[in-house]
Amino acid sequence: MNILLKDLVMAGVQWELSETSVGFMEMVSHANATPSRTRTAAVVPATAPATPMDIETANAMASRPTTMDALNRMILEFNHPLRGGATNVVVPTVAKNPNSLVVITDIPSGDDDASGNILSGAAGELLDKMLAAIGMSRESVSILPLIFWRTPGGRTPTRIELDLARPFVSRAIELLEPCAILTLGTLSATEIAGVDLMKNHGGEIVLPNDIHVFPIYHPNYLILKPGAKADVWNVLQNVQKMLKSV
Repeated sequence: MNILLKDLVMAGVQWELSETSVGFMEMVSHANATPSRTRTAAVVPATAPATPMDIETANAMASRPTTMDALNRMILEFNHPLRGGATNVVVPTVAKNPNSLVVITDIPSGDDDASGNILSGAAGELLDKMLAAIGMSRESVSILPLIFWRTPGGRTPTRIELDLARPFVSRAIELLEPCAILTLGTLSATEIAGVDLMKNHGGEIVLPNDIHVFPIYHPNYLILKPGAKADVWNVLQNVQKMLKSV
């Protein structure tokens, strides 16, 4: 099956996939392995922006915390439109041994919603291997989702849903003060780096606050298209070099 990321976007589906447990570098060397599709969900078009009052409330709540623990408590209290339909609130995870890298993904998966843990299941296992390949782990990176509640059926979040969660994401970045951000997937690349992932995969974007952003494919896409793992491996090595130089 020869499917490109742009084909998935044009087809209007979101993919959640599974994969056998092997090392990331072994996956890169076996790029011709046959992937499998386990679920699809329709993409919902973005809607009008949230009202000024809604955004003002989100900004006010997100601006108060001075620690990540306090911010996570504020996220748990926020009355987001998705809150009622989700099983769990999936809050950011904070590195126990920070190395100035933050990973930003899109929305909680079904596994994340069930467990309350970000990037769990097959996608999380692959991320762990990707980090291990460059001498890192979840102990050394912080992970943020763009939205902390799973959307119905795993659909693409609306503009309102993104706008209301963004103040908390922005505040988390301020509190964590990363040197580098690794965005996973098309949505995170667009929302955080302002770029098209297909045209800018692996390209280093420097934000006004001097944070270096590296957009890469989401682990779910890498499960679908193993041949793309070689491109991601090159980016991961660049991230490693950049962090060692600071």
